[in-house]
Amino acid sequence: MSESQRVAIVTGAARGIGAAIATRLAADGRAVAVLDLDEQACQQVVDQIDAAGGRALALGCDVADEAAVAAAVQRVATELGAPTILINNAGVIRDNMLHKMSVDDWDTVMGVHLRGAFLMTRAVREHIAAEKFGRIVNLSSTSAQGNLGQVNYSAAKAGIQGFTKTLALELGRFGATANAIAPGFIETDMTRATAERMKLSFDDFLAGAAAQIPVGRVGQPADIAAAASYLTSDEAGFVSGQVIYVAGGPKD
Repeated sequence: MSESQRVAIVTGAARGIGAAIATRLAADGRAVAVLDLDEQACQQVVDQIDAAGGRALALGCDVADEAAVAAAVQRVATELGAPTILINNAGVIRDNMLHKMSVDDWDTVMGVHLRGAFLMTRAVREHIAAEKFGRIVNLSSTSAQGNLGQVNYSAAKAGIQGFTKTLALELGRFGATANAIAPGFIETDMTRATAERMKLSFDDFLAGAAAQIPVGRVGQPADIAAAASYLTSDEAGFVSGQVIYVAGGPKD
């Protein structure tokens, strides 16, 4: 199968980073399954891709639900073709200090980020093995190094990195690569919600963040989409098991 005919699934793609990745991969010539909890919420992204001459499919799916994931991946295979590119981007935050964090806050974050990435990747593995090609990109975060009030999110994003490195070891024999992108501060609805929770104006929040970033600005979803575009390309076939920090400066 030529590069331009490949089929990608992007989770958490109704908005923000996921939507930017979906539209970028479509521009790269992929057929793209735009997956999020609410299928209707994905339609705007699908319409944008269709209007630009691409092929896309809106999918409603809870990535933490095993049966729903199996059904969604089967639908992609039937309607678009064998999915061999997977972007595990779906995520939620339930921020709180350790002593205030509920078990539900912990389980919800682990369920979406880790269980979701596991279920989605396991479901596409058979297609990767059959096609002898695969590109998996998992979204980690600079929070994987620790972040106040995010013990659940930080643990999940650190777990994603170990998950990614193990996938690279297991799936390489199928011509597949697995890498993680760890974004720094990206301007999204999620960071806007954080500012509101901190009772800060979004402009002040962005300015404060930019002042701490060596390149002097906050990141945009397109910055992450550009990294995903490269990592899912045929040219990136010798890059695997890596965590790439897209954060405007060096990270350990």
